[in-house]
Amino acid sequence: MQLRYAMTGMAVVLSLAGCQRTAYNDASYSAAPAPLTAQPVPSVQGGQLPPVSGSSQFPAAPTNQPPMGGAQPGAMASNGGGGMDVTKESLVGSWRVNGSCDMFLTLTNLGSGSRGGTRGCVGELTAMGSWEVSGKQVLLKDRSGNQIGSVYKTADNAFTGQTNTGQPITLSR
Repeated sequence: MQLRYAMTGMAVVLSLAGCQRTAYNDASYSAAPAPLTAQPVPSVQGGQLPPVSGSSQFPAAPTNQPPMGGAQPGAMASNGGGGMDVTKESLVGSWRVNGSCDMFLTLTNLGSGSRGGTRGCVGELTAMGSWEVSGKQVLLKDRSGNQIGSVYKTADNAFTGQTNTGQPITLSR
């Protein structure tokens, strides 16, 4: 029994030996670091910039020419000609957009259309959130349900169209 008390006492002494006070009693310790010394600053000069030369470092802006021989968005579907028949099921999956980014189309309902989105695209297509088939065209919509563009089937795995601002859209697999 004595051994048990001796072992318990030894355990208490060893555990307390690991505790020590961590307060700083050193008079040279201060809570705030010493301020930095200021560095010299060169003087600032003012004046006019030289005039812009005639040649620009930027290329000319592209012209907004509608694709498909001048047809306006919706014109091909409304006049009954052109595009091939489209089914929602044939569109489901991943599409390459303009050879540079991806579009994903699902059958999950979102508002009046189906959920869709893009990855790596620029311009209006970055806001795409849903899509739906209307006649022979596929309407691309933003996350609020506003139409941002449309495409028409031109081959088994190809669609062509444009955004509302005239950006051409080519979908392929």
